Amino acid sequence: MKKLLILFSFLLCITTLGAQNTERELYSVAFYNLENLFDTIHDVGKNDYEFLPDGSYQWTAKKYEAKLKNLAKVLGSLSRDLVPEGPAFIGVAEVENRNVLTDLVKQPAISNYEFVHYEGPDKRGIDCALLYDPKQFSITDSKLVLSTPFQGDTVHLTRGFLIVDGQLAGERVCVIVNHWPSRGAQSPVRVHAAKQVKALKDSLMREDKKLKLIVMGDMNDDPMDESMQELGARKYPKQVKKGEFFNPWWETLEDKGVGTLLYRGKWNLFDQIVISKPLLKAKKGLRYDHNEVFIRDYLIQQDGKYKGSPLRTHGGRTWLNGYSDHLPTIIYLRK
Repeated sequence: MKKLLILFSFLLCITTLGAQNTERELYSVAFYNLENLFDTIHDVGKNDYEFLPDGSYQWTAKKYEAKLKNLAKVLGSLSRDLVPEGPAFIGVAEVENRNVLTDLVKQPAISNYEFVHYEGPDKRGIDCALLYDPKQFSITDSKLVLSTPFQGDTVHLTRGFLIVDGQLAGERVCVIVNHWPSRGAQSPVRVHAAKQVKALKDSLMREDKKLKLIVMGDMNDDPMDESMQELGARKYPKQVKKGEFFNPWWETLEDKGVGTLLYRGKWNLFDQIVISKPLLKAKKGLRYDHNEVFIRDYLIQQDGKYKGSPLRTHGGRTWLNGYSDHLPTIIYLRK
């Protein structure tokens, strides 16, 4: 009888563990502009002089280490209230090189992440990258596609388009990470970037018409702007046609008044994650569930000139020991 009870308990334990492993339904992916994640060493050929110990920001090892710790705190908190495992992957912008990413994922809060990064041609040296949890997202392919200049404009170049293909929850998911030209450039420059991403999307979906594709990044435009319309990112699910994207951030900004960066008292939402129609309308497997701008009190300046804005690393040349001038964005996928 005792042996039977032990066997029954063992089988019950296996059954329970099996149920726990198969009952997971919710996954998340995120994007975060890390705002000038530079180390303290000069990269040859790059204009990174402001972020050196003798530069205008007096960027010392102490400040760099504080920045890494602060960013890891945020990245390690994304979606954890709903998805204890955290995001399967996180697109990031404004990272200087492989060294800063190596230092970042050494932080205890995000030590489960690895990264994909290619050195790009940006003159300041800032690139896009993808942090990913190999237990959730397994990489099958990746590449950096360099952008072409708009009408010969080599000043306002788009950083390369980082394409990463992999397996998430047992199915193929592909992501393109972007950082489009700043508002220092006119709208046509970002429209040109959108056209290039659209061409990449068309190429990927010719190979796989049911591809679950995610385009994310700091677009330096709002969801309703011309560049996002050129990309084919629509406000409502019913508007999304074959080969187009659903953009849940349009409603977030326009109807709810929530953004990711504050400029002269007005919220913008440049940090967007848009999804292809197969991920929106999937009848089986992963499907879009909902979205979130990650807002916590510690990420917001509580007083002074920049009260109410995201608590950034510097205000002018004054070190604020903050996080970023952008807030992170998250989308949730249900299996």
